[in-house]
Amino acid sequence: MQTQYRTPIMRQLTDQQVRFAPREKKLEQADRAERLLGEIVASREYSYEYLCFRVTGYRPDAAPRVNLLGEDLQHDLRQFIEDMTDAAELSVAEVGEPVHTVEELSRHFNVSTKTIARWRQQGLVSRRFISGGRKRVGFLQSSVNNFVSQNKERVQRGERFSQLTDADREAIVEQARRMARLGGCPSDITRRIAQQMSRSVETIRYTLKQFDERHPEIAVFPGHSGPLNDSIKEQIYHSYRCGTSVERIARQHCRTKTSIYRVISEMRARRIMELPLDCIYHDSFDRRSAEADILGAMPEAEGPFKRVRVPAGLPPYLAALYEVPLLTREQEQHLFRKMNYLKYRASKLREKLDGQSAKSALMDEIEQMYDEAVRVKNQIVKANLRLVVSIA
Repeated sequence: MQTQYRTPIMRQLTDQQVRFAPREKKLEQADRAERLLGEIVASREYSYEYLCFRVTGYRPDAAPRVNLLGEDLQHDLRQFIEDMTDAAELSVAEVGEPVHTVEELSRHFNVSTKTIARWRQQGLVSRRFISGGRKRVGFLQSSVNNFVSQNKERVQRGERFSQLTDADREAIVEQARRMARLGGCPSDITRRIAQQMSRSVETIRYTLKQFDERHPEIAVFPGHSGPLNDSIKEQIYHSYRCGTSVERIARQHCRTKTSIYRVISEMRARRIMELPLDCIYHDSFDRRSAEADILGAMPEAEGPFKRVRVPAGLPPYLAALYEVPLLTREQEQHLFRKMNYLKYRASKLREKLDGQSAKSALMDEIEQMYDEAVRVKNQIVKANLRLVVSIA
């Protein structure tokens, strides 16, 4: 109860009445609250003093000067009614009129139970009753009548779903399938079909959802709802790496840009966790004072680079290796140590990486170190390839 009210003063009033009001008063106040609810205009403001008097029958001493917006008051009055009847331990047998369950209203109006839940948010007053030894949400016949009289168009729109013929449903599915092939998103397709067929968006959405659930092998929107699988995440990340904009990827997969950025971050972190960062450790790697020397410039070779005659008959890509000078012992040691140091530092940073909420700055640093380690490795390999070719 404490978290379901929009206004603190209404939450406080409810708490007081639940704790101190006699059972008969609780039921009386629930009825008074429902009568007041029918008079509230969402856009107007109402003083707490007026509210308290209408619900409880008394004017509070030293009432706080608080005005409540009608929209918030409508919400809180519905919650007040439910909480009062819940506290009163009211049984269905005590009520002098029919009481309907959610399921019964669903069958009566030929709508889903989700539609009934939406109607409750839109003004249908519910109470809590003891039925079959446990408490359940129920609706007085009078409350249902009031809601129907004030929401005829909404109720008729919900009832129209039951009037869909098999031909109507087939037409909706085929039209949605054609639009989906052209790259439309479910929400846009649903809205456009609803306009074309003069049906509610909910009717179209529910029809397509039912079809996809019953026929997953030929679903109209496979993979467009629920969590993305690893295959689709890989596609998204590959597209991003190839230069496709986030806006375009979001349109292709019918997702928000925020969700696409989240997938990219997740897949990037996953890729970093798979990087080969095994290295040969040296004690100097943990001494900050040694970093400048390790990452510094490679030692100069003794004497100028002497060009070597390229053997005849070599392919151009092998002949180009003779343009690369061989490494001296000191140069090779420097590069080898640098490569391993970079991989060691990257692996230590990777230990701080949280795959679910990875920070871009940390991933940038890891990738930069790994890329530099790969560059150094390639430099070693390229220099030694010439030696291999000359021996061969």
